[in-house]
Amino acid sequence: MGYFNNNTGYPRDLLASRAVIKRENYALIPTDGLVKNIVPGFEDCDVTILSSPKLGATFVDYIVTMLPNGRNEAGYGADGVETFVYVIDGNIKASAGDRQFDLSTGGYLYCPPGTLMYLKNNNAGKNSQLFLYKRKYSALAGHSAEVVSGNTSNLEKIHYEGMSNVILQDFLPKHLGFDMNMHILSFEPGASHGYIETHIQEHGAYILSGAGMYNLDNEWIPVKKGDYIFMAAYCLQAGYAVGTDEPFSYIYSKDCNRDAEL
Repeated sequence: MGYFNNNTGYPRDLLASRAVIKRENYALIPTDGLVKNIVPGFEDCDVTILSSPKLGATFVDYIVTMLPNGRNEAGYGADGVETFVYVIDGNIKASAGDRQFDLSTGGYLYCPPGTLMYLKNNNAGKNSQLFLYKRKYSALAGHSAEVVSGNTSNLEKIHYEGMSNVILQDFLPKHLGFDMNMHILSFEPGASHGYIETHIQEHGAYILSGAGMYNLDNEWIPVKKGDYIFMAAYCLQAGYAVGTDEPFSYIYSKDCNRDAEL
């Protein structure tokens, strides 16, 4: 049974939420509490803003459901802003400058600052679901980023810190032109981080499959497919997979390749 009663629109139980919001520290945002936002440029799209500076993030994450005629023909991005899109489910046409891309489930596109991203649903009359990101780019003299596109099926599977049951996939090149990367981390049932991490980098993570327990600032919180997690700089963090059916997997952003600023 679903959370909502299809006949009345009201929840089947008392008003309650699994959401946890600790501004400037961490947040868990489950699917049940998401609301739709009107974002200029997106037409026939249900857009939910997840992380933003109002939460304490230096980036903005979105979940976008493109309806059959969904599109952004105005161009997403701006001078000094980098953007990234990942297709959770469906098929879209995307473009960056004069380059065109057909992105199916697992497909992605990164646009460097100043290159607008154009998006259009191409899923034969069905919805497509996207994970969307933007951030002010931190320029470094003598280095620049470039347009990158591909599909997760073609990404190298790396044993995370040598653990064979935890797999990491990196989306972007590891050179100094990029001030961030996007990754997928997948835990086989029973697998975990090797230790509780504490670092300057921040994350926005959308759970793609499975379920787990996540340590956020030494609070263990159950999480599952469809949940979103924000982790600020220096938030203690680690997780492990629960269940036996499928891996606990999430896509997440991480700032990198820059020194700390004074």
